Amino acid sequence: MAYLLDANVFIQAKNLYYGFDFCPAFWEWLVVGNENGRIFSIEKVGDEVMAGTDELATWAAGRGSAFFVAPDAASLVSLRAVSAWVMGADFDAAAKSTFLQVADYYLVAQAHATGFTVVTHEVVTDSRKRIKIPNVCAGVGVKCVSAYEMLRAERARFVLGRANG
Repeated sequence: MAYLLDANVFIQAKNLYYGFDFCPAFWEWLVVGNENGRIFSIEKVGDEVMAGTDELATWAAGRGSAFFVAPDAASLVSLRAVSAWVMGADFDAAAKSTFLQVADYYLVAQAHATGFTVVTHEVVTDSRKRIKIPNVCAGVGVKCVSAYEMLRAERARFVLGRANG
């Protein structure tokens, strides 16, 4: 299975559970997963995380377009499908307008075009005021999982090595 990661996966990992200083294995696991054709994100997410001045921005800048993929012809077709679903759904006009201007829109469209699974920390909501990625994924038939579900499905293991001596 191949995955497209939302910006919040990177940001929360850095800030909470997988800080670069104490869990570098997580970040290496992402790089290896990308090299093996399983872990990606999109250009607009890359732009978001590279906008900072921290170690996440530096890490993301080192990944390039092989990790943060640019839109292609198929994703442009999927943008129309995602937009049609959003516009026909029962959300406030402001929520629709906002969603269609942010990276989330492009993330779902890229997953729709490629058959990849979206990975996000967002959860389904009944709110009409903000459109969440899992709602749109369900609406357009894209699989959506949490970062923890991805890690378990991929059997990620971050194991301490034994100290010599």
